[in-house]
Amino acid sequence: MAQLNQNPLPYIEDEEAAAKRRSRITLYGQWTLGILLILLWELFARWKIIDSYYWSSPSTIWKTAYTAFTEGTLLEDLLYTSGSTVLGFILGTFIGALLGLSFWWSYYYSRISEPYLIAFNAIPKLALAPVLVILFGIGFSSKVVLAFMMTVIVTALAAYSGVKAVDKDLEKLMYSLGAKRWHVFTKVVIPTSMPWIVSSLKINIALALAGTIVGEFISSRQGIGRMILYAGQIMNINLVWVGVVVLSLLSILMYFATVWIEKLLLKGRSAP
Repeated sequence: MAQLNQNPLPYIEDEEAAAKRRSRITLYGQWTLGILLILLWELFARWKIIDSYYWSSPSTIWKTAYTAFTEGTLLEDLLYTSGSTVLGFILGTFIGALLGLSFWWSYYYSRISEPYLIAFNAIPKLALAPVLVILFGIGFSSKVVLAFMMTVIVTALAAYSGVKAVDKDLEKLMYSLGAKRWHVFTKVVIPTSMPWIVSSLKINIALALAGTIVGEFISSRQGIGRMILYAGQIMNINLVWVGVVVLSLLSILMYFATVWIEKLLLKGRSAP
């Protein structure tokens, strides 16, 4: 009996509590690392370890951003860039998903179209940016089209991969129970393909932002890309860094938005 008391049973932590603890520690670690990097950047610039003319410093970037926000067009540029990115991302994801899911309806249609889809995906869409800007103008539309072009094929290929992963035996079972093709499509094909489509969201948002920025670099009246290009032309390196930091924060915000959408769409499911 005394021997049993000397060897108590090991403590088993609840899985949900353990997951929350790991998430909390990870979040603290991420914030600590970020603050440490910013602090080191500021100190290295002040101690002349790095050239502050080229690399600027967090305090200078903050002051420049505040001036651009209060006296310049930083807010309008941010809204312009984020609006064209989000709109192109939504259109590209939605139409790409419809295109990929449509391959389920016909074997010959999917087989004939597949090599052309792959070939179009291999084309560097950013190389077509000057043509698209000339075609759709230097305004908002060309940026949306570029963001759309960057995302539509990626989503279509992801949806098509989901279509090919559909359980054929489950389809036969549905048909044997009297289901129509539309029923099989809505009850089997779309739910099976959804994790594949959702898995492309985090890639698509980065591609959409890249397409928008390239369009603004080529020709634009507004946008963060135009601001960076203008700042480079007048040798205002601090304003260039403001644009880079704002784009980084915007991409992080959009990334977490896609993570939230992914969790919302995949409740009770697991991504491939």
